[in-house]
Amino acid sequence: QVQLVESGGGLVQAGGSLRLSCAASGRHFSSYAMGWFRQAPGKEREFVATIVWSGANTYYADSVKGRFTIAGDNAQNTVYLQMNSLKPEDTAVYYCAADLRPTIWILLRNPAQYDYWGQGTQVTVSS
Repeated sequence: QVQLVESGGGLVQAGGSLRLSCAASGRHFSSYAMGWFRQAPGKEREFVATIVWSGANTYYADSVKGRFTIAGDNAQNTVYLQMNSLKPEDTAVYYCAADLRPTIWILLRNPAQYDYWGQGTQVTVSS
C-alpha cells in the first residue's frame, strides 16, 4: 500500500513563504517523477511543478516560475515545494503526486499521468 503524506501548509500573508513536504511510503515504492498540483474552490486541479528523478529535471507552471522551487530526495521518497513571494491567488489545496511510468515531460502536467496522490494540504495566502 503506497501512501503519500503532505505537510507544511498554513496561513501566510502575501509576500510570505511556505515550504511543503511530501513523504511517500510503501513496500518497493519507486517513482519516475513526483509533482505538486493545486486546486482552488470551484476550479480544476492544476499543475504546479514536478521533478523527474533521472537527471533531476524540474518543470514549473508559468504562474509559479521564479517563485516556487521543487526539490527532493529520490532515495528517501521525499519531495519539497519551497514557495516564496506568495500571492492570494496561490490559495488552494496542494496535492503531492507520484508517477511510476517514464513519459515525456509535457504529459507530467496532466494529473491523469500520476498514479498516487496525497490527501492534500491547505495553503491560504491573505492579502
